[in-house]
Amino acid sequence: MSSPVRLFASYHLWSLVAPASGQQRLHCQMRRGFIKARQDEPKVKALLKGKVTASQRIGLLAQKGVYEFHHNRNLLNSVDGVEKVARLLKLGNLADEIQQRVRQILQKYQNAPLLLNKRIMLLTRGDEGFPKPIVIEREDYRFRLYAAMDCVLNESENTLHIIDFKTGKSFFDRRQALVYLLAARYLYPRYQAIASFYNLEMGKKSHVITVSNSQLSLVEYHLGYIAEKHQKDLQKYRQNQKSFARIFPPNPGNHCRFCPFHSICDFSVYQDE
Repeated sequence: MSSPVRLFASYHLWSLVAPASGQQRLHCQMRRGFIKARQDEPKVKALLKGKVTASQRIGLLAQKGVYEFHHNRNLLNSVDGVEKVARLLKLGNLADEIQQRVRQILQKYQNAPLLLNKRIMLLTRGDEGFPKPIVIEREDYRFRLYAAMDCVLNESENTLHIIDFKTGKSFFDRRQALVYLLAARYLYPRYQAIASFYNLEMGKKSHVITVSNSQLSLVEYHLGYIAEKHQKDLQKYRQNQKSFARIFPPNPGNHCRFCPFHSICDFSVYQDE
């Protein structure tokens, strides 16, 4: 019997290990250390528990709204459809800014529903938790891949389209699409997959992302490397916790103010007023 696969990879881990293109000055390895190595410490756990920002909450509610519109199809054509979805989302319990922005997103979607008359294979609410991992085993690497997709459409007999929803000023990180495309190779082997992003708040579509099988193999190999590197970093920290800053080096700057751990980080240049 083979041993369980302990290593894991995901877009989130990839983004913690390495910055997106053009985001190098904003990237801090110490954030990964807090999230992945010190998450059980009381102070860190408390900050992680309350880390959902207004923007993140709006993104989740917007996705839930899209789900409700298509789960209850009559709401798309209903005069009070937006109000009914707002009640399902319990918007009345939230801050005014969140309510206002989510209602605007819902109204915009009802006016121009992206998924109307599309063959939807998968549409998630966004709060389902971790998806079932895909176990990838090769001669050089073994890891569990986590990929939580927002929406999958059946574009044609042999093509599926993965769409990731965004809101606000969230940028489109191509790496996230690559992880989804790799996952699709295992989850939907009969299909050729393409991917794109759609900002529900701006009504903005990204270009469609396609990659060859050989390119996907390189992505898979790189994720295997990331999974192994991360596991080694965790082992180093467990062996010598005093080396936290060396294993997960800080990158202080003005961006510290947006980090949930700035209040407990010895290297933060931002202090709460």
